[in-house]
Amino acid sequence: MSAAPKIFVVGATGMLGGQIVQALLDQDAPVRALVRPGTSEEKLNSLTALQADGLEVVEGDITDPAEQLAEAIGDATTVISAVQGGPDVIVDAQTNLLRAAEKAGVQRFIPSDFAIDITKLDDDDNVMIGWRRQAARVDTSLEVVSVLNGAFYEVMTGFMGLIDWEQGTLSHWGDPDQPLDLTSVPDTAAYTAAVALDPTATGTLRFAGEVVSMRQFHDAVQRGSGRTLRLVNLGSADELRAEINRQAALTQNPFDYVALQYQWCMVTGKAKFDTLDNARYPQVTPLPLTEFVRVNAPAL
Repeated sequence: MSAAPKIFVVGATGMLGGQIVQALLDQDAPVRALVRPGTSEEKLNSLTALQADGLEVVEGDITDPAEQLAEAIGDATTVISAVQGGPDVIVDAQTNLLRAAEKAGVQRFIPSDFAIDITKLDDDDNVMIGWRRQAARVDTSLEVVSVLNGAFYEVMTGFMGLIDWEQGTLSHWGDPDQPLDLTSVPDTAAYTAAVALDPTATGTLRFAGEVVSMRQFHDAVQRGSGRTLRLVNLGSADELRAEINRQAALTQNPFDYVALQYQWCMVTGKAKFDTLDNARYPQVTPLPLTEFVRVNAPAL
């Protein structure tokens, strides 16, 4: 039996990156992670248990000269990027990582996409998606495999600002019956690990823990939390677009309104997956949304 290919992970101290490393180690894959000089003790501590499970850590930065970064990559056959940030990270630094991977003789590159269907959107639909689409247009000799998971459960119940537990409301824009693709962070990591260890995986692969409408999402949150939440419609998709434009005119920081951009992409159906690749990896059993909420909802 041949040894599993070595995987090089960037962003291992992040929420998703650490889960990807764990999922790979659970499959007995050899994993090397890049850790920046000056990384906080708290983040380094998050890798301690992973190192006990066999993780190899090398010091370096995604912005290091490509030749130097290639040495850190070493004999890895696949590079996974789970970095987050602005265009300096998603476009510039990932391009540098791509060039380093080429120099190291890597075969495949999994970029930090992990989102709704970026292939169906326009660059200006969502600023963070636009950066990923720009990065995807960079020429490379590597096989680039994109993993898409829709929206994270964690984001839908937190960052999006949909749920107000104190007021007892769940708010949304647009059609409450438009299907949405959702997946937890650990399940996204499990699918990413499966893709990384599958030598036949190519192109763009799409996964979802659940496909639910906002009405069904509301029901799942109520059942999981044991609370009654009033479903509030904030307006149509067109009105949401107008609100995005209004907020964009008031700030130079796109992160102030990017959550609304994500919602627009989803509630219009523009970023909906046409097909799912879950069946390709039956060993991954996604966590039901209701169970996720049961475990993670704030205490009454």
